[in-house]
Amino acid sequence: MNGYHVAVVGATGAVGTRMIQMLEQSTLPIASVKLLASKRSAGKVLQFKGQDTVVEELVPDSFKGIELALFSAGGGVSKKFAPEAVKRRAVVVDNTSAFRMDPAVPLVVPEVNEAALAQHHGLIANPNCSTIQMVVALEPIRKAFGLKKIVVTTMQAVSGAGNRAIQELRDETQAVLDGQDYEPQVLPVAGAQKHYQIAFNPLAQIDVFEEDGYTHEEWKMIHETKKIMADQNIQVTATCVRVPVAVAHSESVWFEVSQKGATAAKLRAILQKAPGVVLEDDPENQIFPQAVQAAGKKATFVGRIRPDQEQADAFHLYCVADNLLKGAAWNSVQIAERLHALNLLRVPK
Repeated sequence: MNGYHVAVVGATGAVGTRMIQMLEQSTLPIASVKLLASKRSAGKVLQFKGQDTVVEELVPDSFKGIELALFSAGGGVSKKFAPEAVKRRAVVVDNTSAFRMDPAVPLVVPEVNEAALAQHHGLIANPNCSTIQMVVALEPIRKAFGLKKIVVTTMQAVSGAGNRAIQELRDETQAVLDGQDYEPQVLPVAGAQKHYQIAFNPLAQIDVFEEDGYTHEEWKMIHETKKIMADQNIQVTATCVRVPVAVAHSESVWFEVSQKGATAAKLRAILQKAPGVVLEDDPENQIFPQAVQAAGKKATFVGRIRPDQEQADAFHLYCVADNLLKGAAWNSVQIAERLHALNLLRVPK
């Protein structure tokens, strides 16, 4: 074949621009790339492999002749246009939460549950960024020793809330340093009644609060983890915090294995060979994962592996990944690459 005709929906956004970059670096054979966005962004010129490409307004017929559509333009856009793309025979990889918990839609991290791709009916969901890096780190351990419980606290970069949040962090930080007033407009949630300073100030809210006191981001981590690992018996709880970092999420993960015999040394040996993982765990030489070093990279970095001092068969680890790459754009393109390799990049009849 000469290559696939590909569309990127939300091409001008923080994730969309990185989807373009990941496609440029991909092994996926590509014949053409169509860049789609809102009417407001239509007409902008972006580049794909050095060639100017005009961004087009997203409409249902944008998907005529398209074989692969990567979506990252918000859940509402995906709910409206992803079915239109599939109807026109395009396979959709959706980076929003719109279809993640739909039982008929595979929720895929290739290092963890690639086999689920065979069940797709034209649409595959990309998990939440914070969930992806955690399951990449934990799945090799689960395979070796099982998993009973996970308690995770995240430190999530502002880029998870989009380009406006990145700019707000920059402008607000400068204003605070200059002793100037600044009125937050975006964080913690753009559509919320209240907005708070993110500069020098972590915010213990990502997404809206649910009735049980958890945020929707925490809800995603709990339920997506169980779906991806195909195990509803794993006990998962999460606290998700937005921190004044531009790119790359960091997570402190406590977990309990279900089988005896696990040691920190054994876990390190497992993760040293795990797909998609870079082990950075040498306390004697102060080597551990850092957001500034993970930004711009596709891997999930894991370190600080140690046994819990109070509970048997329990351990801690610390993992960091670029939320816009492994947490979004790269995982989406990686799914497309695996669909191609498995001869599944087509809408089943």
